[in-house]
Amino acid sequence: MLIRLLRTYLRPYRKPLAWLVLLQFLQTCATLYLPTLNADIIDQGVVNGDTGYILSYGALMIGISLAQVVCNIGAVYYGARTAAALGRDVRAAVFDRVQSFSAREVGHFGAPSLITRTTNDVQQVQMLALMTFTLMVSAPIMCVGGIVLALGLDVPLSAVLVAVVPVLGISVTLIVRRLRPLFRTMQERLDTVNRVLREQITGNRVIRAFVRDEYEQQRFRKSNTELTEMAMGTGNLLALMFPIVMTVVNLSSIAVVWFGAHRIDSGGMQIGDLTAFLAYLMQIVMSVMMATFMFMMVPRAEVCAERVQEVLDTSSSVVPPVAPVRELRRHGHLEIRGAGFRYPGAEEAVLKAIDLVALPGETTAVIGSTGSGKSTLLGLVPRLFDATDGQVLVDGEDVADLDPRLLAKTVSLVPQKPYLFAGTVATNLRYGNPDATDEELWHALEVAQAKGFVERLENGLDSPIAQGGTNVSGGQRQRLAIARTLVQRPEIYLFDDSFSALDYATDAALRAALARETAEATVVIVAQRVATIRDADRIVVLDEGRVVGTGRHHELMADNETYREIVLSQLTEAEAA
Repeated sequence: MLIRLLRTYLRPYRKPLAWLVLLQFLQTCATLYLPTLNADIIDQGVVNGDTGYILSYGALMIGISLAQVVCNIGAVYYGARTAAALGRDVRAAVFDRVQSFSAREVGHFGAPSLITRTTNDVQQVQMLALMTFTLMVSAPIMCVGGIVLALGLDVPLSAVLVAVVPVLGISVTLIVRRLRPLFRTMQERLDTVNRVLREQITGNRVIRAFVRDEYEQQRFRKSNTELTEMAMGTGNLLALMFPIVMTVVNLSSIAVVWFGAHRIDSGGMQIGDLTAFLAYLMQIVMSVMMATFMFMMVPRAEVCAERVQEVLDTSSSVVPPVAPVRELRRHGHLEIRGAGFRYPGAEEAVLKAIDLVALPGETTAVIGSTGSGKSTLLGLVPRLFDATDGQVLVDGEDVADLDPRLLAKTVSLVPQKPYLFAGTVATNLRYGNPDATDEELWHALEVAQAKGFVERLENGLDSPIAQGGTNVSGGQRQRLAIARTLVQRPEIYLFDDSFSALDYATDAALRAALARETAEATVVIVAQRVATIRDADRIVVLDEGRVVGTGRHHELMADNETYREIVLSQLTEAEAA
C-alpha cells in the first residue's frame, strides 16, 4: 500500500525527483572520493614530505567538499519541497474523498478516525518520503560505492565487510518484522484517544450535569495509558536497533585496525590505505545506519498508508450521476414512491415501502414515535444517503439523476441538531447564498424570529460565532439555521424537528412567519410536537418504518389509532379537538 500510494502521488513530481537523484548521486560520489584523496596525501605527500603535493591535493579536496555541500543543499531543497507537496496532495485527496461520503461511510469510519487518517497518518507518510529523499537515496550508493572502493584498496581486509553487512541486515530485518503489527495497534489506540477526547469536549455539559468528571478522567487515563504502553513497547524495540548497529560498528573497526596493522607490518598495505579503508568502513556502516533509521519509520508509515488508502479506496454509496439533469421543468414537486432504506447487514429495514407526495404551496408533516424513521426519510431527499428500494422524485426526476448543485439549490434541509461554522453571523447565513445582501439577511432573521437577539449582539451581523455555534443557545442555533435556509430560498424546505428547542410562543410566531414566506414553496416538517404540525395540509404518520396513515389532523384523529395515541400523549381530548 505504501509503494502504491507514493507511486500514485509522486508521479507529477518526476522532474524534481530526477534532479534530486542526480544531486544525491553527485554528492555521494564526492563523499566517496574524499578518503581516496586523503590516502594519497598521506602516502605521497606526508610520508615523502612533499608539501606541494599536500597543498595541491588539499585544494582539490576543498573544491570537492564545496561541490558536495552545494549538491547536498540542492538535494535537500528538492526533497523537502517534494515531500511537502506529497503531504498536501494526499491530505487534499483524503479530504475530497471524505467530502463525497454519505452518512453511511462517515459512520463506518467514525469522525475521530477520519481526522487521524487525514492528519497524523498522512504526516507519517510525508516524513518517510522526506527521510527517503534526504537519506535513503544516497545510502545504497554510498554502501555499494564504499564496498567497491574498499575492495580496491585491499581485498583480504575486505573479508571483514563480508561478516559485517549480513549481520547488520539480519538484525535490522528481525526488529522491523516485529515493529509492523505494533505500529498498527498504536495508530488504532491513537484513534481511541482522539475519540474519547472528542466525546469529552463536545459532551462537556452532559459530563458536568451528571458529575461524571472523575469517570471521564479515568476513561481518558485508560486510553492514554494503553497508547503510552504501546508506544513504550515499540520504543523499547526501536532502542535495540542502535546499540546492535554500534556494537557491530565498533567490533568491525577493531577488527580492521587489528588485521590492517598486520597487513602494514607485512608490507601488503600502506598507512594511507588503512586510513581510507577505515573511512570507507564508516561510510558503509553509516549508510546501513541511515537505512536502519529509515526502516524504523517504514513499518509505521506502511500502516498509516494502508489506513489512508482504505479511505481513498472507499466509494460513496451516494454516487454522482453520469449524465446529470441540470434543469427542472416543474418547481417544488416532491414525490416518494415505494422508498425503502436498509443499512448494510441489518436484519430489518429502517423504511419500508414509503409513499408520500408534497406539493408547492402546501405543508406536509411527518410524525411518528421515536425510531420510526422520520429523519431517515427526510435524509433521502437531499441524498444524505440513497434509498435502497423505490424512488425519490423531485419535479418528476429521480434525485439520483440530478446534478448535485441543482439538488442542493432546489432542496434545503434544516437538521434537528444544526451546525454553525466558526465565523460570524453573516458568514453562516451566507453559507448557501454567498451573494445575499445585508437586507436579505435581516429579513431572513426576522422571519426566523432571530432578528431581536442578533440586534442585541455587540456587532450585529458581524458578531462572532464559535465552532459548532457553542456561544449561542440551542434555540438561537436552530433559528439561525432556519434563517440560513431562508437566505438560500430553495423550492423545497425540509425541517427535521427544527423547532424542538423553541418555546411555544416563538414556535407559533415562527410557523406563522414561515407560512407567509414559503407560501409558494413545498414545506415538509418532521416534528415530535403535535402543536407544530396539527395545521399542516397533509400529515403522514410513520410507525416502525411504514406509513400507517395520511390525512389532516381531524381525519387522523377520527380513524388512525397511532396518530391518536401520539396526540393524546401530549394534549387532552378537548385540546386535540
